[in-house]
Amino acid sequence: MSYIKTGFATLLPLSLACVALSANASTWNGEAELGAVVTTGNTETQTLNAKGKLVNDRKKWKHVGMVEALSTSDDVRTTSERYLLSAKSDYKYDEVSYAFVRINYEKDRFSGYDYQVSETLGYGRKIITEPNLTLALEAGPGARQSKLDMGDSDDEFIVRLAGDLVWKISENAEFSEDLSTEVGEDVTISKSVSALKAQIVGSLAMKLSYTVKHTSDVPVETEKTDTETALTLVYSF
Repeated sequence: MSYIKTGFATLLPLSLACVALSANASTWNGEAELGAVVTTGNTETQTLNAKGKLVNDRKKWKHVGMVEALSTSDDVRTTSERYLLSAKSDYKYDEVSYAFVRINYEKDRFSGYDYQVSETLGYGRKIITEPNLTLALEAGPGARQSKLDMGDSDDEFIVRLAGDLVWKISENAEFSEDLSTEVGEDVTISKSVSALKAQIVGSLAMKLSYTVKHTSDVPVETEKTDTETALTLVYSF
């Protein structure tokens, strides 16, 4: 099914071209997160959790780019290592509805996969648009390419369903919930990211997040469910 790769490989350059060709006035904002833990003594461990997000909002377009990196090691070996890149462009029909194209690349050293790439396009709608509460739902078809550590690869059609909720509890506190599932011909991947962010001072905040990822079919000796609890400092700009 190599034609899937050929067809959806055009989505990334098209998405980037939208940024360059949109001539309307735009605003930029973003976030940089960092969490690090180092222990010494009887056990030496190092954990680094870094994330970055950049948003370009225009009259008819919204572009979002994200990057994540996680690494954990002790005095003997590396116990976790993951990298993620994501790009998404929304074309706004009106204040509440939009079309989107999304590309996601993930490399998890201990997942049994060398890498996984997905490309989706579809329709999104803001169901709730209150000043302190927003909820957007998305759905659309796409494709996923997976390569196992053993060298085998798999291309499959997918359907992506997603929801994004943001609740501003107060001027200094915010709760968010990102839910998504990619239903494939062979494998279904579901992910939940719950986060509570509290402002410390100015543009600096503290964030506590809990991530659950479930893969319906995994390589031998690999767990189907991964969880991650993270405490990070967030700088908004």
